Amino acid sequence: MRQIPVDTSAATVMVAKPPQPKVKDRRTGEIATDMETGAKLMTVDVMFAANDEVEILSITVPEPGISGELAMGTPVALTGLIARPWENDFNGQKRHGIAFRAVAVTSLVAAAANSTAA
Repeated sequence: MRQIPVDTSAATVMVAKPPQPKVKDRRTGEIATDMETGAKLMTVDVMFAANDEVEILSITVPEPGISGELAMGTPVALTGLIARPWENDFNGQKRHGIAFRAVAVTSLVAAAANSTAA
C-alpha cells in the first residue's frame, strides 16, 4: 500500500484531543496493536496548521512513541508522519479517506523546559 511521507517542518502542531486507545472492534472493545511490534496503538487528534490552513488530523501512533504530557493545546513534534490513502466497501457504499500514522508524538513543552534549564 502506498505511503506518503508528510513534511511537518513548516507546520505548527498542537494536541486537539489527548491520546486514546485505538479500538479495532467496537463491538468487542478489542484494542488495535501494531502488527510488527505488538505494541498497543493509540490515536491522538492534532491541530495541524500550515500554509494558512488548519486541519484536525487523527494520528495513529504506537503507545511507546507517545512522550511527555499531551494535554489539549500542547505543542508537539510528529516523527515519521506518513499519509496512507484507503478505500473500502461498507454496506454497499464505497468509502475512502487518508489515514495518518506517526512513529512518535513528542511534547515540545518538556523539550523547551529542558533547553532553557541548560
